[in-house]
This record gives sequence, structure tokens and C-alpha cells, in this order.
Amino acid sequence: MYKSVLKSESCEITIKKSIFIANLSPVSNEEEAESFINKVKEAHPQARHNCYAYIIGEDRLTQKYSDDGEPQGTAGMPILDILRKKELTDVVVVVTRYFGGILLGASGLVRAYSESCNEVTQIAKEIIKKEFLDIAIKIDYNNLGKFLNYCEDKKLLIHTKNFLEMVNVNVYVPKEDYDSFNSDIMNITSGKALMEVLDEILIDTIGDKLYL
Repeated sequence: MYKSVLKSESCEITIKKSIFIANLSPVSNEEEAESFINKVKEAHPQARHNCYAYIIGEDRLTQKYSDDGEPQGTAGMPILDILRKKELTDVVVVVTRYFGGILLGASGLVRAYSESCNEVTQIAKEIIKKEFLDIAIKIDYNNLGKFLNYCEDKKLLIHTKNFLEMVNVNVYVPKEDYDSFNSDIMNITSGKALMEVLDEILIDTIGDKLYL
């Protein structure tokens, strides 16, 4: 379980006539991050700098940043520091700068790139990536109502439902809740339900809502 962002966002701020455009995107690997960085650069061919940082993976071990011509340590690292402080991963931020003719100095650049990254991450919707089990269940018609009420009460997502000799359903259950789920379903159906774990997947969540 870890924090990331739901979708791409962007924002623009002006500091002493320099324009800073921050673009953020969720990514799942370094190739996607580099592709996004290149797209931003292609969209701003006249910009002086396209500085960036990204963090990849649940363990957050893959981290990279670039000052792209700004004085060392004044751009990429401040962006990365914001992502670290917010404990985000699987995310890339590119801050494009159009120079306005006024020098900001090292401390001014650090503040500007930090503010740009902070602004775009505040706009972005934070998600929690959680581990879910995709569970196939066969349940008799007499117990279907109780089962559906249980899933509604627990806010579990039933994503497939087939009415055959028994009702075949597929439901996403948080991995951490599997033991209690299994026990509850056996109690509800007097041990008559047949269950099989089909897969283990990561799903984006905000509160109780799943984003598939």
C-alpha cells in the first residue's frame, strides 16, 4: 500500500517575470517517466529549462532528477524533495521555465521550483494503491440476498455476476481483509459458498472508491 496520484495535472506560476509551468503525471516505470519528460520538452521547445524529478516503485528506490542547465541543486533536487515529503511514488514532475530576464539567485530558484512542484501536487488527487484479491465465489440463490447486503455494507466491489445453476460472482477484497471475509461468507452461507482466489492486483483507491 502506497501513495500516488490519480491523473496528470499542470499549473503555472510567475516569479519575477519568469514563468514556471509544472506538469505532473502518474507513471509505472522509468520508461513512462522518461517518455512524459520528453513530451513536455517537445511541447516547450523555446523554454530555457525543463527540470524534473520522479520516484518509481512501492519501495520508492528508483529516484532521478535533473537541473537541466540550472545551477546544480537548485531545480531537480527541490522538486524531488517535495515528492519525498509528500511520500508520493509512481509519479513524475517536470517544471518548465521561461526566463523573464531577472536573475533569481540560487535560493530564489530553489523556492521557485519547490513552489511549482508543491502547487501541482496540491492540485493532483492523491490515491492509495492497495493490494486486492480477485475472488470468484459460487453461491446458492437462497443466500444471494444476504451476500449482496454484506458486500454493500463492507463497500466491496462485485465486478462480475452470472446467474447459472448457482450464482457466480467475482469480487475485489482487500488482501488484508481476506481472512475475515472468508469467515464471514462461510457464516452467511452456512459453509455452502465455494471460493477461489483468482489473482492479486493493485487498485487505485480514494477513500472507499476504487478506480479501475
